[in-house]
Amino acid sequence: MSRTNADRPARPGVVSVILVNYRGAEDTITCLRSFADVDWPAEQLELLVVDNDSGDGSEERIRAEVPQAVVVQAGSNTGFAGGCNLGVEHATGEYVAFINNDARPGRDWVSAAVATLASDRTIGCVASKVLDWDGNLVDYVDGSLTWFGMGYKREAERPDSPEYDHPKDVLFGTGAAMVMRADLYREVGGFDERFFMFYEDVDLGWRLNVLGYRVRYEPRSVAYHRHHVTMKKFGNFRESYLLERNALLAMYKNLDDESLAKALPAAMALAVRRSLARTGTDATALDLQRSPGGDDVGTIEVQKMALTGPYAIDYFVEQLPTLLESRRELQEKRRRSDRELFPLFRHAIEPAYAIESYLDAHAVLVEAFGIAEHFVSRHRVLVVTGEPLLDRMAGPAIRAWEIATALSSEHDVRLLSTAGAQTSHADFEVVTAVGHALRAHTDWADVIIFQGFLLEGAPWLKDSAKIVVADIYDPMHLEQLEQARDQGPEGRVLAVRETTRVLNEQLRRADFMLCASEKQRDFWFGQLAGQGRVNPKVYDEDESLDSLIAVVPFGIPDVPPVQKRRAIRDSVPGIGKDDKVILWGGGIYNWFDPLTLLRAVDRLRERHDDVRLYFLGLKHPNPGVPAMRMGWETKQLAEELGLVGTHVFFNEGWVPYAERADYLLDADVGVSTHFQHVETAFSFRTRILDYLWASLPIVATEGDTFGDLIALRGLGRAVPAEDVDALVEALEQMLYDEEAAGAARENVRGFAVEYHWSRALMPLIEFCRLPRRAADLEYHLGRPEVTAQPYRARQGLRADIALARDYLAAGGPREVARRMTGRVRRITGRAG
Repeated sequence: MSRTNADRPARPGVVSVILVNYRGAEDTITCLRSFADVDWPAEQLELLVVDNDSGDGSEERIRAEVPQAVVVQAGSNTGFAGGCNLGVEHATGEYVAFINNDARPGRDWVSAAVATLASDRTIGCVASKVLDWDGNLVDYVDGSLTWFGMGYKREAERPDSPEYDHPKDVLFGTGAAMVMRADLYREVGGFDERFFMFYEDVDLGWRLNVLGYRVRYEPRSVAYHRHHVTMKKFGNFRESYLLERNALLAMYKNLDDESLAKALPAAMALAVRRSLARTGTDATALDLQRSPGGDDVGTIEVQKMALTGPYAIDYFVEQLPTLLESRRELQEKRRRSDRELFPLFRHAIEPAYAIESYLDAHAVLVEAFGIAEHFVSRHRVLVVTGEPLLDRMAGPAIRAWEIATALSSEHDVRLLSTAGAQTSHADFEVVTAVGHALRAHTDWADVIIFQGFLLEGAPWLKDSAKIVVADIYDPMHLEQLEQARDQGPEGRVLAVRETTRVLNEQLRRADFMLCASEKQRDFWFGQLAGQGRVNPKVYDEDESLDSLIAVVPFGIPDVPPVQKRRAIRDSVPGIGKDDKVILWGGGIYNWFDPLTLLRAVDRLRERHDDVRLYFLGLKHPNPGVPAMRMGWETKQLAEELGLVGTHVFFNEGWVPYAERADYLLDADVGVSTHFQHVETAFSFRTRILDYLWASLPIVATEGDTFGDLIALRGLGRAVPAEDVDALVEALEQMLYDEEAAGAARENVRGFAVEYHWSRALMPLIEFCRLPRRAADLEYHLGRPEVTAQPYRARQGLRADIALARDYLAAGGPREVARRMTGRVRRITGRAG
């Protein structure tokens, strides 16, 4: 046997193709010659054949007819698993590609697979599309797995169809045609040679998924397979024995503790019943009660097929010493829970054999061991917001609502507000909870998606094994620089400090994060790097870091708005049906600049008496959000300029979410003006999304994400901050220049599609289909929760910090500022 190459540096770009031959030289030679037509440079193809001691001249014939192939003699029949592993030992390529010797590659089999592997480091294996020899019928387009460990190909022998031409993540590929990076194959241990043949590909793919890698079905990577009935000459009972025992091996290695405790005893019982039922064996022969005749004969004649289950269990027991070590090692490295992987099983409660006595046993075992309730394919997703869920909702609540809506078609979703809920949805639960009441909901969930301060209210999540997604689309600490101005110097400092601390804890804990724009993403990269999250483990898994933080902007409904009634024109006293309406589409906060806008309207009314400015909301729907000074200043200036009730109008409350279209479609222009500061630079003005939805021309201050987009995409006009003249000119053009306004509306319609919720949420939707632990975070299953400590009165600086955290958990930075400012005043003797 030639010297192995496992320790040599891999040759970049080289694909080592491995075939295992056992008395099948004709097929092997046909397969090898097919590589002449493969779209991959010949000098970067290494053809390796492992001969499993055929003893029929196969080795010599293959060497002679395909001299460019390297033939390795195994010396014994090592099976498919052992043969492939031996081939990898001799491989020198960056990639290893496995193909059955009775298959042939399509033209793009190699190139499509390598491109897929190169596109994303989280992809550990490419599962090729496999058709029959003529390319008409399906051999493999996806794998399914039963709860008792048997893999099968549900679509096998169906006609090929375009529905099978979409890439997707799968639990396992088929050993008939699959491709991996050589270093990863070696790292995870390759095929398990205890399997000999059958299900070694199921085990490898399942193992990769457990370890956090994806197995990606790539339909452009096509191979063609000619099936032979080689096992029949050895007896079908041998194949059944291998399938039965290998299913048990795969289960024991790959299922997590909870799943294994439920499934393994039931699976072993079912294996025995399956063997007996398939042969019609009388299982009462030894039962004195049911076979009272009795005899003293010590033998009984049964078919070999009836022994496949018992013999498989015996082999499983024989292998347990080494299996135990394999299981320990794999479970210690586990990155995904079983519940995360169950959707890839596809049809776990599949009995597989249509025999009455067997089906009866299957049904009883599934019920007795709670199998159906455990092996579910829908994840349990908890979406948490700190805003109230009412008919009148602010941006964070709207975003949480839309996330829950989008995910509910594929998962069991629960939307939770820590600030109260008075609404419902047909497709998901809407609940409210705070404090320890949160525990029942977080325990229920497989994936938790949250905004704000959940980790403060539910500190047990910080060390839990839950998959946590932090929605950091709102840089709250930057927001506090302006929002907390009204809380006094001490309160402002505390609010910024505590909000920063909370965000840093989120960044350290989250498995996946969502931000609103590419500009924000760059900002968060800096903060993530400061928290040590931009590290070799994360980088090596995905150099783009898309698996850690993704751009998920605020979105708009996929369907256009419909106006049910006039909400502004001919509805608000002082605004007629032909007036030109400028809409301020949200609340008035300290970081906005409505003052410059009022001065622009005051100037504009001198030339256009029909101009009207309508402020959509003043009182925030969350009672925990105090009225801000800017709101008071805006009303004061409007009064001073004599605009109130003639050219400027205020909605003192908040428009119900379901009614906002009535207001938007009564406007001519949407406006958003703000000051230039760091909050502006990284903000994402969600009110502008409503303008996009309603196809309104937009006039906004430049300097933020949308300011740049407005100018680049012709959505309206972007103006310098606090520039009254520029704002007057922009508003006048969008209100009175029909050609310019029409062009802006048309551009807005085309651009808005990019922000449909179905598109905006796609990175999160994809993540929730296969949620996984971040590469640098350990995954501890069954880890005990932190026990409660005895109560001790808190004193000193630590007491104040702890108290601030309590306030933060209760109401966020606003509550901290309010409570702690009062505390400082009491301590220093200042008047309240």
